Amino acid sequence: MKMSINRRQISRRSILAGAAALGLTGTLAACGGSDDDSGGSDSGPVKLTYWSWAPNMEKVAAIWNKKNPDITVTVSKQASGGEIVSKLITAKKAGNAPDLIQVEYQSLPTLVSNDVLADITKYAGDTKSQFADGLWGMVTLGTDALYAIPQDAGPLMFYYREDLFKKHGLSVPKTWTEFAETARAARKAVPDAYLTTFSSNDPGLFAGLAQQAGGKWWTVGSGGNWTVGIDDAATKQVAEFWGGLVQEGVIDNQPMYTPAWNNALNKGTHLAWVSAVWAPGVLVSSAPDTKGKWRMAPLPQWKSGENVTGSWGGSSTGVSTDSKHAEAAAKFATWLNTDPEALAALVKEVAIYPAATKGQSGDVLTTPEFFSNQADFYTTAGQIAATTAAAAWGPNVNTAYTTFQDAFGKASKAKKEAQFDSALATVQAKTFADMRKQGFEVTEA
Repeated sequence: MKMSINRRQISRRSILAGAAALGLTGTLAACGGSDDDSGGSDSGPVKLTYWSWAPNMEKVAAIWNKKNPDITVTVSKQASGGEIVSKLITAKKAGNAPDLIQVEYQSLPTLVSNDVLADITKYAGDTKSQFADGLWGMVTLGTDALYAIPQDAGPLMFYYREDLFKKHGLSVPKTWTEFAETARAARKAVPDAYLTTFSSNDPGLFAGLAQQAGGKWWTVGSGGNWTVGIDDAATKQVAEFWGGLVQEGVIDNQPMYTPAWNNALNKGTHLAWVSAVWAPGVLVSSAPDTKGKWRMAPLPQWKSGENVTGSWGGSSTGVSTDSKHAEAAAKFATWLNTDPEALAALVKEVAIYPAATKGQSGDVLTTPEFFSNQADFYTTAGQIAATTAAAAWGPNVNTAYTTFQDAFGKASKAKKEAQFDSALATVQAKTFADMRKQGFEVTEA
């Protein structure tokens, strides 16, 4: 499996480099709750607070609380995305961050750099064996530390209208070269339709595609110096590929999640969608008339014979450095994301696709109603999830994503491959400049 993150053994100190410039106090080696004995064994009743945006998470916590009266967890509902990250950093500066935190994978480096997340390695036991290597790499950041337990996964896949592919004699692409050929064939067979669209309004999809290609957007060296390589060769390949198809006119350039996009999916003027395992839930509301007409297949590969995918979305459960009960918190985080009963509850109540390998199969994962024609949906999904490459996230993902939306939004409207390339260079330049401004030791790849 390709790994897109630096796997050298590096210290927590190197990940925290630049934290002082972000307004933190104390030494970088002072890592809080789980890095000393203050987060050790808890002898009496413990009450933990868990910040989460996931619906019905309190129902899952209730299962734990009933079985563990000495360690009770209260779920505090929060907003997701950048809002919870900003709120957590503020809470850390005030010394009152919650014990447990739901964290998106791309937000982990930001929170580690701000000393919000504790290293829970000594409480993890053999937890690593329960996850695919790529997912585990996202919560270790390529270090010998562990900053969270993976919760849900979003492996990328290829969704297509089985009925329309058969009607027009289209082949399911196994490589990106074949994908381009299918896009041209679809445009020729149905002049008012496209295979799919390039969308600039959700950078997560593009990031996942770059991840699959081997892109290393951020890496950190043993001395704490970061390298920003968003415009690396792998990502340029992805940008130029999609830019070329948009310029050629065989791929649409409209953004996702709009009424026009919903209509295209529902009427069949978009014949496919590169998306993640959670796509069936979107299709239910976006394309209600197409139930039973879609199928899912592995993501096309850059080279024939390869078997790797990227990810779009997903989150983990971390323990804060402010927690006075790090061991108890880590115990809950591990239970939540590995225990069979907890995994079943996460699927049923929270509607997630578990990151734990054993949670990706079994009776609880029933075939999505929208894919009634594909009984092996989750069997195939589990096989794909196992090939997820590790992403290389950095401490200012929000800056990169905001810049992406603006620069690639203009490029997609212009329908020029060259502008896709320059848009990528813009994301690189602004992300690099922002890290320097924050005080990180940073170079460009």
